[in-house]
Amino acid sequence: MPAIGENLRINSERLWGSLMEMAEIGPGVAGGNNRQTLTDEDSEGRHLFQKWCEAAGCTMGLDQMGNMFATRAGTDPDALPVYVGSHLDTQPTGGKYDGVLGVLSGLELLRTLNDLDIKTRHPIVVTNWTNEEGTRYAPAMLSSGVFAGLHTQDWAYARTDAEGKTFGDELQRIGWRGEEEVGQRKMHAFFELHIEQGPILEAEGKEIGVVTHGQGLSWTQITITGKDAHTGSTPMPMRKNAGLAMARVLEKVDEIALSHVPHAVGAAGHIDVYPNSRNVIPGKVVFTVDLRSPDLDVITDMETRLRTEAQAIVDAMGLEIEFEKVGGFDPVTFDEGCVSAVRTAAERLGYSHMNLISGAGHDACWINRVAPTAMIMCPCVDGLSHNEAEEISPEWAAAGTDVLLHAVLETAEVVS
Repeated sequence: MPAIGENLRINSERLWGSLMEMAEIGPGVAGGNNRQTLTDEDSEGRHLFQKWCEAAGCTMGLDQMGNMFATRAGTDPDALPVYVGSHLDTQPTGGKYDGVLGVLSGLELLRTLNDLDIKTRHPIVVTNWTNEEGTRYAPAMLSSGVFAGLHTQDWAYARTDAEGKTFGDELQRIGWRGEEEVGQRKMHAFFELHIEQGPILEAEGKEIGVVTHGQGLSWTQITITGKDAHTGSTPMPMRKNAGLAMARVLEKVDEIALSHVPHAVGAAGHIDVYPNSRNVIPGKVVFTVDLRSPDLDVITDMETRLRTEAQAIVDAMGLEIEFEKVGGFDPVTFDEGCVSAVRTAAERLGYSHMNLISGAGHDACWINRVAPTAMIMCPCVDGLSHNEAEEISPEWAAAGTDVLLHAVLETAEVVS
């Protein structure tokens, strides 16, 4: 295989221009994006991506979950493709880079190969996975989960949004339901570039995160039932305050996560309080505790301690409690060969880098089950993501895409 020179880089201005043009579709109210999955805005973004890919000489495949596959042919018709990609859908108040960078960096990779007339033995495929965010249709990483065999297609099609519209109907409505069977594609490898969505790279002054693992996740929905009562006329000893019990449980969640530093985390992001009136003691609370760690034994320990200590709190207060595990996945160890290709690329290009554990879920976490997989991360300002103020620099985007380019070329085998 011909040597890959360290001077081989992508066109940074073209990549940044593509990111900014895509950001014009589904603009948010505060400078970011609202391009939720299976909306008209999602469809418009898909059309733009397809136009760009076809202009780059790619053929576009589309499966029954709406996953898009732009293929640049290799010289060996029998060689399995090297896949790259992420997602174009956003949070309701999302940024311009979460997911989108991973898709458009793949497009830029193909454009660069065309510019330089570089051929590879393995085909290269750029993928847009449907509904990674999971904000309109739960769970997150839905379509890559169907691709990897974690969910059935019928189950995914039956997911409903807040208005009762099903995933299957909306996919058909916007015109992006393909005929290709989901999961039939075989991969030589898969690479995903993503913004870190955390503060570590920026704090450490590193340009590249070499992602070795993905944290496992456990979501436990807790319902605590007490008794609604007047806040002014109910004596303190006679109250059955579900809100107070929740506060004590959440303090325990913090304590449990801190006992497993540095990598374990825990919090409650979803909280409903009933009746949620200023002068009524909460008689019921429903909240979801999110526990994460790259170590499955740690997750199991945190789950067990959560249930034991929460039960003890409500028993002492004379309240009732129910636990329901509503989501989760095991920790991920990415492929050693693919991780090595990322690290080697960063070193060849002279970019500062460090190993990272991904704190968020990504499509790569599911694809890792069916193909050798690795992730690359670039910094984001203050670690902020899932927020319209999410920001990266053109230099960070270019560095991550340069590393993606070199890792993919090493894996796809340059022939000329």
